[in-house]
Amino acid sequence: MSESGDVSELLGAGIGQAAEVSVADSHVDPTAAALAAEAARTNPELAQEASAYFRKQSHLIEVQTEHLHEQRAVNLSLLKLKRFDERLKVGLRVFVILVATVIGIGGAVLIHDAVTARSVVVELFQAPPAMAADGFNGRVVASGLLDHLTRIQAATRTTAAKRALRDAWSNEISIEVPEAGVSIAQLERLLKARFGHDTTISGDVVKPSSGGVALTVRGNDVIPKTFVDPSGDLDTVLKNAAEYVYSESQPGLFSYYLVFASRYDEIFPYVRSHFARASDDDKSMMMNNWGNALEQIGTVDKEREAMSFYREAARIKPDNWNSRVNVMGGLVKLGEEEEVTNAALEMMKIAGGRPGMAPDEDYIVYDQALFSLLSERAGMLSDIAANAGGSFTDYSGPEILFAAQVDTLLHEPQTALLRSKLYVPLDTSKIDRANAAVIRASIAEEYGDFKNAAREWDELMELYSDQSVALNMTPLICWAAVAYEKTGQHSKADAALDAPSRVLGISTYLDCYRFRGDILDLRGDWNGAEEWYQKGVGRAPSLPAGYYSYGLALARHGVLDKAVEQFRLANEKGPHWADPLKAWGDVLVRQGNSKVARAKYDEALKYAPNWKQLKDARAAAAKHTG
Repeated sequence: MSESGDVSELLGAGIGQAAEVSVADSHVDPTAAALAAEAARTNPELAQEASAYFRKQSHLIEVQTEHLHEQRAVNLSLLKLKRFDERLKVGLRVFVILVATVIGIGGAVLIHDAVTARSVVVELFQAPPAMAADGFNGRVVASGLLDHLTRIQAATRTTAAKRALRDAWSNEISIEVPEAGVSIAQLERLLKARFGHDTTISGDVVKPSSGGVALTVRGNDVIPKTFVDPSGDLDTVLKNAAEYVYSESQPGLFSYYLVFASRYDEIFPYVRSHFARASDDDKSMMMNNWGNALEQIGTVDKEREAMSFYREAARIKPDNWNSRVNVMGGLVKLGEEEEVTNAALEMMKIAGGRPGMAPDEDYIVYDQALFSLLSERAGMLSDIAANAGGSFTDYSGPEILFAAQVDTLLHEPQTALLRSKLYVPLDTSKIDRANAAVIRASIAEEYGDFKNAAREWDELMELYSDQSVALNMTPLICWAAVAYEKTGQHSKADAALDAPSRVLGISTYLDCYRFRGDILDLRGDWNGAEEWYQKGVGRAPSLPAGYYSYGLALARHGVLDKAVEQFRLANEKGPHWADPLKAWGDVLVRQGNSKVARAKYDEALKYAPNWKQLKDARAAAAKHTG
């Protein structure tokens, strides 16, 4: 082989072949290139050949580089298209998943609503064409029935759940279910008919040959019944039919309706006839309202009987907060105030604490017993706002007057006066008059006007002879004794203290114990007074009022250390009552400890922020402490 041929072999393939190879195949072996360069130094012919070869190789690399740039651009475009395609696929999949999820959720909601449905649905009534000329078509009749049902339900002021009332043709949705030809509203109706517990009401209206108008209503769980009015008054038969439908479809709430309408005699046979087939919720409501009806009779015996129904209502349904409130209220009326704490603690346990499942306003009686006055007033105002004036207005008088009484206990006489003016007591209502008299007397006492207070208490004393008034105003009657005693009316003071025993046969009210102690102390009988104070503390050891009154008396007699102990106990039992804290501070000032007294006044201001005398005492203590 020649030297040139040897070099050609060292350089690799020929030039013609080089143009065809890829970059990966056209590289020059570094070792061969170095040997060729060394040989070319001594061989001009070989140098010329090598130079030509390297020029061609360089050109080939340039061509390949340009090709790689073009290929890179193409590859980048392809990658972008591929990435867009992948994103599009992912987006479409996500969209499909979202649509399926929405449809699934919508379907689940429809099924859930169907299974839990407990509505009263009024469908179109049948009416003869001849009645259409008088405006009595099926839609008009059904709408009239629905209107009466809605009025009845609106009149049933209760926090208990109410079943929805709706007509069968409202809320139609025009969207159609794909491939089905059935509207969503129709699909919902079919599901509820299959799985739900709706009460569907339909019927017909005709004009009998004898004249007048006859309306027949029927439905699932509603036995067909015809209502006739010979005069042709459709509204009358619609009202009667609405009451019948309401009573059959909502037995628990209808028992409330009877009580609110003061139709007490009707509730007993109604509950007896509907109790067996009612749900536990309805049974509990009916027991509670049986108790309410008994309570309206207004005697001590009926009050005690009502308590057994309230307790049975709570046993059937432990979270029937209304019945538990009624139990606590009954305990106060019957002079068993110490038991209020236990009843309230039991409710808190079932409710999961406070705050918990039970509305805070349902602790009104408990707050009253502990003198948690801000909470009591807030609960009353909340109840007034939520229940068109208050949920117990029909039983014990206007709730706004009770809120005004709390204003006086918070030492806000102006607020009490303004609030009491928002309601004009009915002259025919003894309970209204009694509540108004208590407010006027309490406002007068707050200003130190015991003479006018005694005159106001006179009206309550007159009304108190009625047991229905006495049960609602006890133990407030014993508060009158102090005003009478301070105005020299000793026999009236004794009469006020003896009134509960005389009228109701109950002599165990804590307020009567502690105010009897006050009267005896005012008469100079300290030993007798102290005995009654101690009886009061022993009668209701978990309540603060007995300790507070005893502490005030001890302070009056200069027994300051013992007074402080009673105020401490009163504060322990009723931590949100300002009065024991102020009295405690007053004793501390007398003991020369104004700094600690100021701290007591500051704490008291949290619970009676508008009490003028408290603010003055705090300012005086601050001057002594700098």
